[in-house]
Amino acid sequence: MPNNENLLLVGGGIVGLATAYKMLQAYPGVGVCVLEKEEGVGMHQSSHNSGVLHAGLYYKPGSLKAQLAVAGIKEMVRFCARFDIDHEVCGKLVVATSGQEEAHLGELLGRGRRNGLKGLRLLGRSEMLEIEPHVGGLAALHVPEEGIVDYPAVCKTLAAQIEKLGGQIVTGARVIGLHGKDSEWTAATTAGDFRGGYLVNCAGLYSDRVSQLAGERRDVRIVPFRGEYFELKAERRYLVKNLIYPVNDPKYPFLGVHCTRLIQGGIEVGPNAVLAFAREGYSKVDVNVAELLDALTFPGFWKFILAHPGMCARELGLSLSKKRFCRALRKLVPELQPEDLEAGHSGVRAQAMSPAGQLLQDFSICERSRALHLLNAPSPAATAALAIGQEVAARAGELFQLRS
Repeated sequence: MPNNENLLLVGGGIVGLATAYKMLQAYPGVGVCVLEKEEGVGMHQSSHNSGVLHAGLYYKPGSLKAQLAVAGIKEMVRFCARFDIDHEVCGKLVVATSGQEEAHLGELLGRGRRNGLKGLRLLGRSEMLEIEPHVGGLAALHVPEEGIVDYPAVCKTLAAQIEKLGGQIVTGARVIGLHGKDSEWTAATTAGDFRGGYLVNCAGLYSDRVSQLAGERRDVRIVPFRGEYFELKAERRYLVKNLIYPVNDPKYPFLGVHCTRLIQGGIEVGPNAVLAFAREGYSKVDVNVAELLDALTFPGFWKFILAHPGMCARELGLSLSKKRFCRALRKLVPELQPEDLEAGHSGVRAQAMSPAGQLLQDFSICERSRALHLLNAPSPAATAALAIGQEVAARAGELFQLRS
């Protein structure tokens, strides 16, 4: 097949894999080559998360994030059922612990309904206890469509389907250069050079870097935020049956510690959100000097800190003190004590930030004549991966004039 009919896709996380899968389904005449820098697929955000299926409750009605989250959870559940991937639609409670939060539940109910969620119910105290016997709070919103899933298994299944459809996945292929000339892209990687007519960037934590290699200005920058989790000790797991979430602060919709039953077993609580010292910095001692300087020399980062000093101090406090972390959790489950918590995993959120210090809230796609860059795809991107893949495939098909 001529190189100019091939597509190079950078990034073998769940979104990149879902995009390759959708491209191969929609355009069987186009060869797809996925370039992944790790030795396996889905090694970072795709597997370093709490494994929740998000239904699209919080997102601004009409936004791309809301549309793709609502469509995405339905398609993800169907995909898991088709390929026998562990998942469960168990529902969650969004818990109000003050009068102000209780008033906000009504707004969330309206937003969720406008986004197309089904079965939402406002619950009083007695109804909450029927679902979560140990929950705190005054009232709650029940979201029955949410659930839990094994995202690493989703990634492995997508990879198998890509290869079955004739696609190629090259691991150990970190992209170190991109050169576009005439009707061809050349990707220089640690596994050799690869050529194709079109480029799709789904590089997640490195999406801004890859776009820069392709000749784009890096105005919007990925700033990595580490989220740290604890797990409940086995003898205290009975305190949480499924998913218990706080009412989100409208100013910081991505924050708030919560309780999650894991599909593999166990209960996870968290996360906080602090600056990671590396884009793959999963512990406090993981430092990449170049990547840390990249964040610290970005004016937008300091504008963000200066605009939100209280929030930043609070999240740092949650990272440094298990007692503070537990105090936040006790608003949701009053019986929890610091000694009930043991160290869990951490994840890094690839959050795009503008030069003005604003966090991009919606998914962001940059289109060029022979390239497409997915520049912001934080949570709920894992849940919405198949819908995002469909959206990117449709845009790429129109942009690149591909034949279905």
